[in-house]
Amino acid sequence: MKLNGYETLICNCERTMTLDGKKICKAAAGGEEPDVFTTLCRAEVSKFADALSENEKVLVACTQEAPLFTELAVEQKFEGELRFANIRERAGWSTDKTANSAKVAALLADAAHANEPAGSISVASSGQCLVYGAGQQALDAARKLNQRIPTTLLLSDAGDVIPPVSADVALFKGKIVKAAGHLGAFEIVVDNYAPLMPSAKQSADFVMARDGASSTCALILDLSDGPSLFTGGHLRDGYKKVDAGDPARVMEAMFELADMAGEFEKPLYVNYDSSICAHSRSLKTGCTRCLDVCPAGAVTSAGDIVEFDPVICGGCGSCSAVCPTGAASYAMPQRVDLVGRIDTLISTYRSAGGKSPEILVHDNSFGLEMISMSARFGRGLPAHVLPLGVNEITQVGHDGLLAMMATGVARIHLLANPAKSDELSGTEAQIELTQALADGLGYGCAINLICEADPDALEAVVWTDRPAPALKAHAISGIGSKRDVSRTMLGLLHGDAPAPKDIITLPDNAPYGQIIVNTDTCTMCQACVGACPVNAIADSPDKPQLNFTEAACVQCGLCSTTCPEGAITLDPRYNFAASALSPVVLNEEEPFACISCGREFGTRSTIEKISAQLAGQHSMFVDSEASKLIRMCDNCRIEHQANSSNDPFSAGTRPTIRRTEDYVEAERKAAAGEPLSANDFLMDDD
Repeated sequence: MKLNGYETLICNCERTMTLDGKKICKAAAGGEEPDVFTTLCRAEVSKFADALSENEKVLVACTQEAPLFTELAVEQKFEGELRFANIRERAGWSTDKTANSAKVAALLADAAHANEPAGSISVASSGQCLVYGAGQQALDAARKLNQRIPTTLLLSDAGDVIPPVSADVALFKGKIVKAAGHLGAFEIVVDNYAPLMPSAKQSADFVMARDGASSTCALILDLSDGPSLFTGGHLRDGYKKVDAGDPARVMEAMFELADMAGEFEKPLYVNYDSSICAHSRSLKTGCTRCLDVCPAGAVTSAGDIVEFDPVICGGCGSCSAVCPTGAASYAMPQRVDLVGRIDTLISTYRSAGGKSPEILVHDNSFGLEMISMSARFGRGLPAHVLPLGVNEITQVGHDGLLAMMATGVARIHLLANPAKSDELSGTEAQIELTQALADGLGYGCAINLICEADPDALEAVVWTDRPAPALKAHAISGIGSKRDVSRTMLGLLHGDAPAPKDIITLPDNAPYGQIIVNTDTCTMCQACVGACPVNAIADSPDKPQLNFTEAACVQCGLCSTTCPEGAITLDPRYNFAASALSPVVLNEEEPFACISCGREFGTRSTIEKISAQLAGQHSMFVDSEASKLIRMCDNCRIEHQANSSNDPFSAGTRPTIRRTEDYVEAERKAAAGEPLSANDFLMDDD
């Protein structure tokens, strides 16, 4: 069966699944009915070999035996593209007796979707590891690890340590007070740092303790009982923080670290466009959403923009989900590919006769394991719940959720790992925003965040029958910016809404809304115009005027922060009216005409206010003549001052030039007894 260019092989896994090849083929691609294998990985493996020899692209509907198929492809020197799809745990193993052909076809189509690959960065690690912990447990771990990679031990507490017979591990004591860096390039600062005395006998004795010692290493195994050395330490490659009292976890961490020596290719999870970043302007802080949600500390402020450290980045995608402009965008997959996968998944399901689709967004580690456990020991997933596997569920923002709704999905489930519950603030905010938009249109859609480690809890949500609103299915595309995609999806939903509104009130920190200008305090200084990073606020070349385009506003708050009068407040909302796309006047004033030349400058209220405060009150404007300067334009002001008797720019009378002849003439007059004038000067020695 050909599917999007892939020769697709399906297997019912020794008849543990009911698969209708004819219906699956018709739903997914059409053409000839495919064979449904029973033991493709064993007795029928020659069919897989035949597919490799006859095709450049092969898709196998099995992930359990992917290592075997990959090994066979290497042996056969297959140079094409080999992909795998899980239809067993995610579809076939379910107690739902509804025909699953539509779902299987949708999952196969999703697996065959061509995504643009993310870039990568090379990271080198020498393998030099620091073990940081207390007592004999830390020493034992360090000595074992040293058999695989070079290891140094730093004891936070010597405790019951017995000095080793052989100094196979460099041993020190101290407390790490500062740590920075990443895999291959960690930096630490240690207080009370001291080396072990070679003569230590019954207990570990140390000498010459000092503070502020610094060192570097490639890897860190943290067995201490203190807090993690890094923000989001579990996301930082090369750093393992485990409980020393859990031997299994310690051994697991040691195995992982032992393999982290050499050069690695790490994905560039996030693309960043600084030109549309709304973080800061002129030392005034605006949007900090990415900084607030990054659990790994990979995003830092760098003046008007932010900086992403691709080596520290753990790939959670929260920054992309919450970014209001799309300056930070996820690359695994890119937005256009994620929306394309959603469209492929749902459109294939519907074209095969599937009804009332729901989407379960899950990651390919914890989430896939939960689905597998449910399929093996419970009810599995219903036939209408379509799993969408992503790198991290936190990468899905409101644009992705709206795209799902625009395809006609009324119930969306996001399956989160409870161990990462502290990383879900961005996802929760995106759900709240999307729910507010859906409720405002009268849909009553359900977006469920399932943060459970029990498969029964997952089943309790996805198997619950709830009346779902009828959403019209649209063909969608992810082409364009984040805001373009979101507005397109909202336009589709608004057109079909059961109770459409032009204005929907949104939660605080939403990336849509208007600004409200207090015209009583606004001086039309237009500092907000220069501060706005997206040109939502603009002036007029003809007269004092403040214009605002609501569709462009990202509610970063820079205008409010910059305004010296505090005249601007934010109002988060979504405006469907056509007027949101065009500039509207928020404030305007009559210009003031120069009393000398008539050229317009400033605003009448500002000039009159300044004149009332300074004329006759300030030392520079004590008389009426000087007070006229306040009501003159810049050119006339300079000209008036230059012609006045107290010109501040005047340099005084130019001194007379004295020549040698003048001194000679003065000498002659003095010798002849003639009277000297004021311009006659004698030499100093006379």
